[in-house]
Amino acid sequence: MRVLVTGGAGFIGSHFAKRLLAAGDEVVVLDRLTYSGNRANLAGAEVDFVAGDICERGDVAEAAAGIDAIVNFAAETHVDRSILGATEFIRADVLGTYVLLEQARELGARFVQVSTDEVYGDVPPGSSSREDDPLRPSSPYAASKAGGDLQVLAHVRTFGVDASITRGSNTYGPNQYPEKVLPLFVTNALDGDPLPLYGDGRQTRDWLYVEDHCAAIELVLRDGRAGEIYNCGGGEELENRDVTRRIVELTAADPALVRSVADRPGHDVRYSLDSSRLRALGWAPEWDFDRGLAETVRWYDENRGWWDQIKRSGGYRAYYERQYAERLGG
Repeated sequence: MRVLVTGGAGFIGSHFAKRLLAAGDEVVVLDRLTYSGNRANLAGAEVDFVAGDICERGDVAEAAAGIDAIVNFAAETHVDRSILGATEFIRADVLGTYVLLEQARELGARFVQVSTDEVYGDVPPGSSSREDDPLRPSSPYAASKAGGDLQVLAHVRTFGVDASITRGSNTYGPNQYPEKVLPLFVTNALDGDPLPLYGDGRQTRDWLYVEDHCAAIELVLRDGRAGEIYNCGGGEELENRDVTRRIVELTAADPALVRSVADRPGHDVRYSLDSSRLRALGWAPEWDFDRGLAETVRWYDENRGWWDQIKRSGGYRAYYERQYAERLGG
């Protein structure tokens, strides 16, 4: 296939683009190269790259010429940033998804929407979210992704677009922009900086290594049914404080760097996914968390040049200080 990967210079999108290339597909990447997009993530990958915005019909039409499928990774994704201001999230995650769906409709192309477990909201202990559960997003980010998902389902029902949705759990691995908790804590630990742990650190997440997530999305691209949603969960639920402890151990950091700070508003306590529908297609994660975390820490340790320039940039420092300065007491 010739596949348009939107957001392909970002974290998961770049891994997915390389995976398709290895399978023999042709890949076009459309990326706006906002703060978290990085051409270096595609180093050595022979993709056709288009710098553009998924909200702009002209950019999308240019990138989509001759394609067979669109896989949409392009999104604003960080909950903390959505709490500070949600306009860009609504624009990219709802309007951008609509523009891409209209292009897929025009071309008769396959469409896969890469979404998140956060659309389900808090999950009580002892249960796991299923694909037909109600959407109860807690953050502006989760609400914007839920809005995009609903646009997908509407295009399937009303216009017959061949589209599916994947909802992944907390994804981690090399090349992840250092604002999410795991890459932030790994790089801070390597630098000897504080690890600002929200609240009591008892929030539970289902962790999924990036290569396993990409394998799931590829399977849905090739074998998923139109109108179906597929949960992609790693099946390893850990509290944030436990993940933090393991990062401290792997980086040989001072445990005193861990600082309990004021929690974020509306923070979901637990996510958990029932992935039986996807497993029935033949998918299962291959990376356990200990192996994946060790590989991730190794990558950041050996690729300081990739993340050090990010963390020293003015844009990153401004965000970090806005988010954490008061929490860390200046």
